[in-house]
This record gives sequence, C-alpha cells and structure tokens, in this order.
Amino acid sequence: MSYFSFIQRTLACVALGSVILTSASCGWLKGIEDPTEGWSPDKLYVEARDNLNEGNLETALEYYQKIEARYPFGRYAQQAQAETVYAHYKNHDMALAIQNTDRFLRQYPDHQLASYVMYLKGLATLDEDDGWMNYLTKQDLSQRDAQAARDAFDIFKELTLRFPYSRYANDARERMHELVEAQAKYELNTARYYFVRHAYLAAINRAQIVLTDFQTSPQAEGALELMAECYKALNMTDKEADIRRIIEANKDRPSFDTYQKTLEFQNLKEQGLIK
Repeated sequence: MSYFSFIQRTLACVALGSVILTSASCGWLKGIEDPTEGWSPDKLYVEARDNLNEGNLETALEYYQKIEARYPFGRYAQQAQAETVYAHYKNHDMALAIQNTDRFLRQYPDHQLASYVMYLKGLATLDEDDGWMNYLTKQDLSQRDAQAARDAFDIFKELTLRFPYSRYANDARERMHELVEAQAKYELNTARYYFVRHAYLAAINRAQIVLTDFQTSPQAEGALELMAECYKALNMTDKEADIRRIIEANKDRPSFDTYQKTLEFQNLKEQGLIK
C-alpha cells in the first residue's frame, strides 16, 4: 500500500468516526432534553413555587434561575430573585442567601419586596438554625464572637428605619430587643467565665460593658452583683461598698419589660396612633 493510499484510508476512517460520534451525540442530547423547554413564564413560576412549598428546593432554585435567564424583564423575574433568597435560606445555605439579598437590594432598593428580602438577610446573618443564641450556653465564651448579632441588629434597624410600616417591621423591632438582651447575656456570661477563673479585673471590665452598653437590660443587676463579688475577692472594700450602694439604690427600678412597654407607648403616641 502506498503512503498516499494509507493517508486516504486514515482520513476516511476519521470522517466516518466523526459521523458516528455526531449521531451518537445527537441521540444522547435528545435523551436529556430540558423538560421545561417551551414552558410559559406562568407555568415555570407556578412549578417553581410548588416545588418550593413542597420542599424540593434544588428544583425550585433551578426553575427560578430559568425564569431569570429566559424572562429577565418579565413580571416574575424580580419575584423569582426574592424567592431564590428564601429557597437558599430554607436550604441552610446562608452565604448564598445573603449574597442574593445583596444582589436584589442593589438592583431594586425600593421594591415592594425589599423589606421582606432585608428581613431574610437579618435571619440568614444570625444563621439561627446553627443558633448564634446557642453561643450563650457554650463554654469558653471569651473565645466567641458576637459580630453576627451586631450585623443582624444593624440590618433589622435599617429595615425599621426604611420601611417603618412594613409587615416585617414589628418583628424586626422585637428581634432587635432580643439581640440586645442576648448580647447583654453574652457579656455577663463572659464576665462570669473570667470570675470563676479568678481573673477578677477582666471580669470587672466585661461587667462594665453591660452597665455602659445595656443599662436597661435585666443583666445590669447581675453585672453589679458580679462586680461587687470581684471587688470583695480583691479585698477592695471601698469599691465593693460603692457597688452595694448602687444596687440598693436601684432595687426598685422598673423592669426591662416596663421600660420597653413605655418606649412602645411613646412611639405609638408620636405616630399619632394613640392619644
């Protein structure tokens, strides 16, 4: 066989192989055709919402992505973005939930769903399924970081300021109160952590944070008691006596609940909702 004939036969085999591969590829692609091809935006959205409600989160997310890709300017595109946030939140993927809230709020800061999306961002920041609040019950609290609580507080605060009449505003305010109380407990528990390890000056410093930053919290009384015990352990009787006098002077102070209800009453009065 001549070299030229060998080349011809080789090229013919390659061409035949290409035809076979192309045919096989077409058949394979037909086997994985997108079942949503040709669906109307209404059907695609209804299916996405149904899957979300049924807990089929991955399928719901896939359909929401298709809505945004196929109908970016349609009536469901913005709704799909907002529900994508919720789907990621329910799927316990807080990082993606927050990422998508930022995308939505950046594109549609004044959208009617903005307060809802911002509320979800606050919940995702807390990552409540893992439980930031559980930090309060864990040991070695001095190693814990309360930054998530502070960030969530800022998000809920922004929600109440930007959308004061939103259906999520009242719940955001309640969560702000809970976060303040949780942070006060966090600081007091950290002070106690130092106290039992005889690090009395460190305990006093953390207890003072409760008094300066969370004066109205019920934890303030506990912080004062702890400071008195620290000064007693340090044999600083004058300081201990000062703290005991403060405790005595504040024993009839209104409770935190009374203080909170007074603030709520004043807010309602300022808004003209009550006389």
